[in-house]
Amino acid sequence: MKALLRLTAILVATVSCALAGTEGWMTNWAEAKAKSKAENKPILINLTGSDWCGWCIKLHKEVFSEQAFKDYAAANLILMEADFPKKTELSPELKAQNAELKKAYLNEGYPTVLLLDAEGKKLSEDIGYLKGGPEVYVKTIKELLAKSQTAQK
Repeated sequence: MKALLRLTAILVATVSCALAGTEGWMTNWAEAKAKSKAENKPILINLTGSDWCGWCIKLHKEVFSEQAFKDYAAANLILMEADFPKKTELSPELKAQNAELKKAYLNEGYPTVLLLDAEGKKLSEDIGYLKGGPEVYVKTIKELLAKSQTAQK
């Protein structure tokens, strides 16, 4: 019985950590595009292997989980995550959606992070992992968005 309780506690903690890791990130592509259009904000899409890709885990830990990034993103971006986990089973619908996003956007590997407009058109090349924490990441996003807006004029 104690072993079962211990296993249950570990499972709950693991699920809680997994859910906390996606805080603020949408997983429904159609909803992310609709929100992008309604709020007139670009989409930052993260194609990730959240539970097995070392660079993805590092990016989440050093950038996406930091308050400076969260604050900037909340005010300026729609966050979309397409996850390809090995330890977590996704619904068939989510797997199918993410497979389509992988075909459309995956660069050479994980993580692939892109800025997109509300229609899904690329506004940047792959940002991926950048050394320097949330400040460097936010600065890079701002520069890429400024460059994109200049190119559209």
